[in-house]
Amino acid sequence: MKYLLIGTLRQWHWISSALCLAAMLLFAVTGITLNHAGSIEAQPDVRTLKLQLPEELAPLLAVAAEQQQLPAPLHHWLESMLAVRFDEHAAEWSDAEVYVGMPKPGGDAWLTLDLHSGEVFFEATDRGWIAYANDLHKGRHSGAAWSWFIDIFAGVCVLFTLTGLLLLGRQARNRPSTWPVTALGLLIPVLIALLFIH
Repeated sequence: MKYLLIGTLRQWHWISSALCLAAMLLFAVTGITLNHAGSIEAQPDVRTLKLQLPEELAPLLAVAAEQQQLPAPLHHWLESMLAVRFDEHAAEWSDAEVYVGMPKPGGDAWLTLDLHSGEVFFEATDRGWIAYANDLHKGRHSGAAWSWFIDIFAGVCVLFTLTGLLLLGRQARNRPSTWPVTALGLLIPVLIALLFIH
């Protein structure tokens, strides 16, 4: 029975470690890059574009202004011309224009559409792969699927940690340094927080 319990713990431990290996590596590396964000220089790549709405879509401006909603042909034209996808519910309306913000990990984009002239102005900023990974670490502008992934990953990490702790307890008799080293792992961050963070 005791061997079966240890075998089950080991199985849960290695399965959870395998599941969270790649994500744990990502979060550990981005923990370092976030901690030293001020030292890591980034050269944002900014792309701007000015367009004029074609004449055949111009009558839709009045409809859009009245309903405060982008008609489907206008929405599709903007997405295809700008090579972006956006949710029209993110649009902010005024009497003169519609503004759509499109934040994303590692950058952002936005567009304005003049409701009188049909002039479109678009700007997209890409801050590079380090900024992208850092934003994934924080769950910034990464959507519901990534948010769920972070929660599930955190749960798997808890499972990995607890099964590791239980396995440590099983092996502690043969390794006298087990609990002092474990206690040190707890004590170091607590002391740093109490003594050096004000």
